[in-house]
Amino acid sequence: MVSRPSLETAKAAEPDNFVEPLELGKRVKEIRLSKGWTLEEVSKRTGIARSTLSKIENDQVSPSFTIVQKLIQGLGMDLPQLFVETTPNSIAGRRDITRKGSGEPHPTATYEHELLNPSISRKKMVPFKTKVRARQFEEFKEWVRHDGEEFLLVLKGSINFFSEFYQPIELKEGDSVYYDAAMGHALVSLSEDDAEILWVVAR
Repeated sequence: MVSRPSLETAKAAEPDNFVEPLELGKRVKEIRLSKGWTLEEVSKRTGIARSTLSKIENDQVSPSFTIVQKLIQGLGMDLPQLFVETTPNSIAGRRDITRKGSGEPHPTATYEHELLNPSISRKKMVPFKTKVRARQFEEFKEWVRHDGEEFLLVLKGSINFFSEFYQPIELKEGDSVYYDAAMGHALVSLSEDDAEILWVVAR
């Protein structure tokens, strides 16, 4: 099993500690073949040795963040395109816009949630903005936990992020965290005013 760094030890200053998604090699090969390029051509476009590209495609090596950046630039793609295959036949064409302050309110004792894009049902992601009212961990009767994975971005102020298996950590405006939502978690505002965050739950 691959060891994953904890939230406290994973640092942005360590870009080569990059963990690629599953089947990245397969995806790189699919992209190359769809463009009709040989390994030699991709090597010239990316600056990555042909032998290294072959090993990546055959899942014999785990590319560093630097190598992935070269692949993105050389293949002329965005990061999500490299990680997620596009299936033309599955395009639903759904779209929903939420104007500022017009989301669906869901206030609680500790949070003031604003559900975004509520008119789309059966979403794979559930986005919402939240004002963090809680000022102490003791305000929570128990850990918050639910199925899925969760992304959190601090929009305003600062928070203390509590999680079941890690020490509390302060997150300031612009900081983000991605975590298993089944792990107990809770937020406390460290700001004089309620901190504001963006939350996205992936089902």
